[in-house]
Amino acid sequence: MEILRTPAERFADLPDFPYEPRHVEVEGGLRVAYVEDGPAGGETVLLLHGEPSWSFLYRRMIPVLASAGLRAVAPDLIGFGRSDKPADRAAYSYAGHVAWMREALFDRLDLRDVTLVGQDWGGLIGLRLVAEHPDRFARVVVANTGLPTGDQRMSDAFLAWQRFSQESPRFEIGRVVANGTVGGLAPEVVAAYDAPFPDDRYTAGARVFPALVPTAPDDPAAAANRAAWEVLARWEQPFLTAFSDGDPITAGGDRVFQKLVPGAQGLPHTTLAGGGHFLQEDVGPELAQVVVDLIAATPR
Repeated sequence: MEILRTPAERFADLPDFPYEPRHVEVEGGLRVAYVEDGPAGGETVLLLHGEPSWSFLYRRMIPVLASAGLRAVAPDLIGFGRSDKPADRAAYSYAGHVAWMREALFDRLDLRDVTLVGQDWGGLIGLRLVAEHPDRFARVVVANTGLPTGDQRMSDAFLAWQRFSQESPRFEIGRVVANGTVGGLAPEVVAAYDAPFPDDRYTAGARVFPALVPTAPDDPAAAANRAAWEVLARWEQPFLTAFSDGDPITAGGDRVFQKLVPGAQGLPHTTLAGGGHFLQEDVGPELAQVVVDLIAATPR
């Protein structure tokens, strides 16, 4: 398997992202990169990004969390950011991503009493980790994400995005992220999202990700996601939804969690105004404050 590693110089002078990358190795010799900030003894907030972003997405949230005495940990999924990137699309699967993150976060970093913040694929992967390792998590915050099983039709916006990702001859990562915001992005921020991908060989993981979302009942990941929902249907720890008001892809998905997850009952679920799909860009500090307030209100 050919493994690509983005040259470090591609990440020079990232705007508002001064964090030095750290690394752990998982099965197959793959290197997972992550950044962290805040006191080592603070409660751990796990920030999981989605498609096609990387931990840079959380740069407006990490300082708020760290200033509140929390330990913010933001990994790059395999295929993204500073993490290694298998060049073959066949190397990527939903189950594989869950396994890579489990090994990195639990076997290597030994994270415990975690508050998950998951957006986009960060929710799809993070919620599987919650369901399969519930003893590792204290709270969950979901933002513009879901846990599809293929039993319900996905939104037209998602299906259009899925087709584009597989069929478009050009796949400009920075432009994709910018198009998923309300306020747009400065050129240097667009360049930061492009940085992990020097050429098309590096985009295999980003290209294949939308095709891995279960959209049919017999999808390879459908059964595991149904099993995860069975666990979430018994989850009584705090489970908060913090979706934005401007995401056509996940609109309404928050209501499913509020209805089905016991831990969601009685919490101050919020809809953040002025946020697109990548709400961390549009309303990142506001989302971070939601997380801070939840942890303060629900001590271990």
